[in-house]
Amino acid sequence: MVDFASPLLPARLLRRYKRFLADVVIEASGEETTVHCPNPGAMMGLKEPGSRVWLSRSANRARKLPLTLELVEADGTLVGINTGLPNRLAEDAIGAGLVSALTDIGTLRREVKYGINSRIDLTGTQTDGRTVYIEVKNVHLMRKASLAEFPDCVTARGAKHLRELADQVEAGHRSVMLYVVQRTDCDRIALAEDLDPAYATAFAAARRRGVEAYGVRCDITVNGIDPHVEIPVLDPPQSR
Repeated sequence: MVDFASPLLPARLLRRYKRFLADVVIEASGEETTVHCPNPGAMMGLKEPGSRVWLSRSANRARKLPLTLELVEADGTLVGINTGLPNRLAEDAIGAGLVSALTDIGTLRREVKYGINSRIDLTGTQTDGRTVYIEVKNVHLMRKASLAEFPDCVTARGAKHLRELADQVEAGHRSVMLYVVQRTDCDRIALAEDLDPAYATAFAAARRRGVEAYGVRCDITVNGIDPHVEIPVLDPPQSR
């Protein structure tokens, strides 16, 4: 579980811009301020002006923007938008045995170099000696009830990771895509083929080459984010 170090500060979103910035109004004081937005994606459905949001405050007094946008209220639930958290959440989920296919892995290592100028999010070794490469993706888009989707914008880097994972399978290792859903109202994950056809094509090719895909949904409160349950990842028709 990722616990927020101090109580989050409620606010209202004015606008999100330049990828990493957002303007908000603090609810308690009415003060308007700029905060760090730790999400480079499109944040589709999560950046509507007037949305209620929650902010963390950094203990680092030297930070130019001491407040960070952590949660957005959307569709009647809390959604985690911090893309710096999924690797920790994935590690917790695997350690807790939530991912049924990944219970036979020893100590996980982070950010190990592999492929072409890439780093894998997590890697571990099975008891049979095989290396398992695990690429983690944050998921927070929902356009249809109960269906989480990835990605929410074009991700050429994500397609590159899929190809490199498939190369590791052909080298005799296991490769896994692990999608971490930072919202509580979804029970399955699909690819947003209309938003990034190239990623969907790369995913289908990787699946045919032996890359595995799993999902974990989190429970979210203003106190913290907790990996809760495994949910299925739906293959696009072209990979079946």
